Amino acid sequence: MKRIALLAVMGFLFLSGNAFAAKNEVAISYVKSPFNLQMIVMKEHGLLEKELAPLGVSVSWPEINSGSKQAQAMASGDLDICGVMNSTSLLMAASEGMPIKIIAGVARPTDVFALMGRKGGPASIKELRGKTIAGPKGTVLHQLLVAALATEGMTLKDVQFLQMDIPQSFAAMQGGKVDAALLAANMVIKAEEEGAAKIATATGLVVPKLAMMGSDSFIKNHPDRLKAAIAAHDKAWQWITENHDEAIALGAKIQGISIEDAERLFEWSYFTQRFNQSDIESMKDDMQFLLDNDMMRKTVDVSTLIIPEAME
Repeated sequence: MKRIALLAVMGFLFLSGNAFAAKNEVAISYVKSPFNLQMIVMKEHGLLEKELAPLGVSVSWPEINSGSKQAQAMASGDLDICGVMNSTSLLMAASEGMPIKIIAGVARPTDVFALMGRKGGPASIKELRGKTIAGPKGTVLHQLLVAALATEGMTLKDVQFLQMDIPQSFAAMQGGKVDAALLAANMVIKAEEEGAAKIATATGLVVPKLAMMGSDSFIKNHPDRLKAAIAAHDKAWQWITENHDEAIALGAKIQGISIEDAERLFEWSYFTQRFNQSDIESMKDDMQFLLDNDMMRKTVDVSTLIIPEAME
């Protein structure tokens, strides 16, 4: 009996210890791509750790780039904050009942996302009919492709769209296995250097809106930690604006690209710290687009997906 009682107590202490540890840690995804300079600075300079230190809270940084995987991790409680997620992924997650909200703005990188045609292949949207295109489904790039095709009276039925992540899409286009690829950031630059044609960017077709997201439970139960996360995000941007060259050099180092390419990506990214009413209206347009193209099943109240602190 004593042995059983001891094991029971040990089990309770173990579980309590885990619960205590979980309560005293913030899990935030480290999303470096396409070129999330605020996130890179926040992580590499330990800014969130400094903001949470007075609360006795530590930080973990799982690397999860996929918006859908971040949403799943947040729904399961394994993630408190999505470091960067696009609003397209947010809308699709919200329509499936995942409790996620925008807590800060990140960027409106219209020039970072592009539809590229392989060297010697299609160089215009019209030339894509019947061609094979690779890219990540259920993302802003997917939305870009549908919007681009629509300008020439086409739909996804007029092309062969293969699900691949961005590095795989780039490799498939390099190897001549697909005619075009949906790429972002440094992959766009590399493709151009290798002779690929830039068929379209998001500019004029869709406005990608990148944001930092928090789970409902994190927002409701930990307002002090939420405040710390927003403060760290803002301090990262302040440091970037005051130390531009050093920030670009850090981004280049972490991304493994040249200073020149990092500067181009910075200029393409159109960083922001807060959303505005135009972003909300744009998200409503995005939602209708997603519904019309069977990329989203149910409508959501867009105004409920962003906390007041995230607005200008």
